[in-house]
Amino acid sequence: MTDLFDAVADLPLSIGSTDRTRRERDTSSGFVRTTTTFHLSGPSPAKTDPREEPHVGRGEDVTYDTEDHDALADAPPFDLAGEYTFAEFSAHLDGVDLFPTKPPEREASRHYRRWAVESAALDLALRQNGLSLSAAVDRTPDPVRFVVSTRLGDPPTTERIATILDAYPDTEFKLDPTPEWDDALVADVAATGAVRILDLKGLYEGTEVDVDPDPALYGRLLSGFPDAVIEDPALTDETRSLFDGEEGRVSWDYPITGVESVESLPFDPEWLNVKPSRFGTVESLFATIEWAEARGVSLYGGGQFELGVGREHVQLLASLFYPEGPNDVAPGGYNDPDVAGDLPTSPLDAPRNELGLGWE
Repeated sequence: MTDLFDAVADLPLSIGSTDRTRRERDTSSGFVRTTTTFHLSGPSPAKTDPREEPHVGRGEDVTYDTEDHDALADAPPFDLAGEYTFAEFSAHLDGVDLFPTKPPEREASRHYRRWAVESAALDLALRQNGLSLSAAVDRTPDPVRFVVSTRLGDPPTTERIATILDAYPDTEFKLDPTPEWDDALVADVAATGAVRILDLKGLYEGTEVDVDPDPALYGRLLSGFPDAVIEDPALTDETRSLFDGEEGRVSWDYPITGVESVESLPFDPEWLNVKPSRFGTVESLFATIEWAEARGVSLYGGGQFELGVGREHVQLLASLFYPEGPNDVAPGGYNDPDVAGDLPTSPLDAPRNELGLGWE
């Protein structure tokens, strides 16, 4: 075990009941986002007052396919009741089928749902023991720099960026280029001076956001945005040479699920996008953070269009472990089709993490 996981592994955990709630919201990317929040409830392990209200821990399942949430809605609550340490509960989940009515539409969703249940258990264990995550791992929450992740439409224009910058002039962006980004659009977007990350999505397969590797596009982006971090390029015979000497600004997201996946990258990384849900388990997430810190790898947090408590969780983790990175953890309102006029701006104030995974 790692030092970070050691800090929470032996926390007593008492689960009496489980529940689930579902959320949906239209997004600026043109799809309806559905998530399911798991609620794990139980008294303090050392409960002495029978009148004590049970504590509740929450975690959000960010599985993208609505069919998987529909199937879960028809399933009975998972029987997770029992007395554990947090590490014992994590090991117990290895034998629990979290997709009991049908396999997930894509395998990555197994990690997403596992993270939802395990983060809910961590939240509950901390609350039952009167602890916050920041106290448990002995780290102080810091203000969180964030970027806004968005697409530019079809056909792509600068309209979405301009709308956000009109309302919030200091906004920084993480953008998803497509082959339709011609020289003129690249120049217009670059002229904003607001782009920090370009997500090429070159490693996705079988999703609606797949982007085939395009040497011409990659070349335009590398020259047009000389200071931007380039995320998830597909390194092929036609594209690899474009990154000669540029390896230091390449980042990885999609393939990162733990230390083993990082060590399997085509070259030693200097940047990693840490999306907690991709890791599945708290231990894997913490081990990867410690691996990166020991090697001076720059980290930034990633979101998954969370609609509820999951967004607070990724923001809290960013505040504790990589607060100054270009974190893709903007408040959810930035994903709404219409940009409200009262959204928090970057950096988010440091949270008062007084109990569990809560961002007070």
